[in-house]
Amino acid sequence: MRTAVVSDLHLGALGGADIARDPGVRQRLVEVLGGADRVVLLGDALELRERPLAQALEVAQPLFATLGSALAGRTLVFVPGNHDHALAEPWLARLRLDGEELAPDGDWRVDPGDGAMGRLAAAMPEVELRVAYPGLWLRPDVYATHGHYLDLDLTIPRLESIAASVMGRLTGRGRNCSSAADYEAVLGPIYAFYERLADGARPQALSRGGTLSRTVWQRVTGERPAGRVLLGKVAIPGAVAALNQLGLGPFRAELTGVELRRAGLAAMARVADALAPQAEHVVFGHTHRAGPLEGDDLAEWTTLSGSRLWNSGTWFHEAAFIHDGDLDNPYLPGTVLTLEDEGVPRLENALKGYAAAGTGPGAAAPSA
Repeated sequence: MRTAVVSDLHLGALGGADIARDPGVRQRLVEVLGGADRVVLLGDALELRERPLAQALEVAQPLFATLGSALAGRTLVFVPGNHDHALAEPWLARLRLDGEELAPDGDWRVDPGDGAMGRLAAAMPEVELRVAYPGLWLRPDVYATHGHYLDLDLTIPRLESIAASVMGRLTGRGRNCSSAADYEAVLGPIYAFYERLADGARPQALSRGGTLSRTVWQRVTGERPAGRVLLGKVAIPGAVAALNQLGLGPFRAELTGVELRRAGLAAMARVADALAPQAEHVVFGHTHRAGPLEGDDLAEWTTLSGSRLWNSGTWFHEAAFIHDGDLDNPYLPGTVLTLEDEGVPRLENALKGYAAAGTGPGAAAPSA
């Protein structure tokens, strides 16, 4: 059986970087996925932090309808991430009502009457639509999860990681989560807040909030020396020192492509050991950085217990990270991870050429 995995479509993003809305890109995506026996959308397929749920579903409907025709008689597995966490809530609520603990591989069939996910099922009547959360076993030796749990373990001072550390203190769990239930107890309230905020806040405010981290990155790595020095040498180190003194770290003040990769892989390794310590391969999304790619150090992509880490990249144009014409950037959108019954996963970018041709404004690209 051939499984195709894509992550981070972010359909409904206000800035237009959700390139799968483009008819040409959408057709290419459907062509690639249509050859699989099973398709896995590994988190953040919908952008529910910048649009109310009904609007995001309307934006996503053309892709799901087209994909439903291409996958007739087959299975599509929807793995909610942090940006579309609300789509898992009906099943998580059932677990809470039954007093059951969240397992690493929750799996549920979606029927047309199942709320928001039921709307997607209705758009794909000939497809078996399933929800898996926070992840699923693609094969006895291959586990996949979106990867949003790694925000609690990141040492990069992103707003979401800071919020996760604060919530870790409030819940008494700190950064010592060792199960899906632990991570969910810390992070679930944050996701609920963001999703309710999107239902009532003005679009302009949501758009600004969604781009804040990217704006900081552009200014730290941009061409204006004064801005780089003020943020990179003064403001950020001072803020990081304060966070660490408050017991919210450990955070590091270094904001480089190398540090983004290092910190992301270290956090992925901790989550992999918590959710699937016996897996030979663990597949993530979330960071938008595909890998391992040619030239990557495979030792960095291997946990201490021997699991190989993989990242299925993104279909979102990260303007803060990509130069126009940069065809070797690991943040290029369009990555598909393919898995057969045997052998290691394969990564391929289905959009090389398109993504670098100007799908968004470029800035300093991380050498990661």
